[in-house]
Amino acid sequence: MWYTYVLKCNDGCIYIGLSGDLRKRLSEHKHRSVNWTSKRLPVKLVYYEACLDKKLAQARERYFKTGFGRQFLNKRINP
Repeated sequence: MWYTYVLKCNDGCIYIGLSGDLRKRLSEHKHRSVNWTSKRLPVKLVYYEACLDKKLAQARERYFKTGFGRQFLNKRINP
C-alpha cells in the first residue's frame, strides 16, 4: 500500500506527502529527519488515504496541492 497524508504543523501550515510506510514516515517527521517540518514541530496527522499503487498516491498528492485539492482537504480537516 501507498499512503498520501496530510500533517498539520505547529505554525498552522499543512504538509502533504506520500509514503510506502506511513508509520516510519511519521516517525521521521517527529524526529526532525524531514527538513521542511523540522522547524514546525510538533506535527499532527490530520488526514490520509491508502492507495493500491504508487502512481495513484502520487496523483492524489498532486491533486491535494492544487486549489481544488486544498478546498477538499479544508472541508475534511476543518468541518
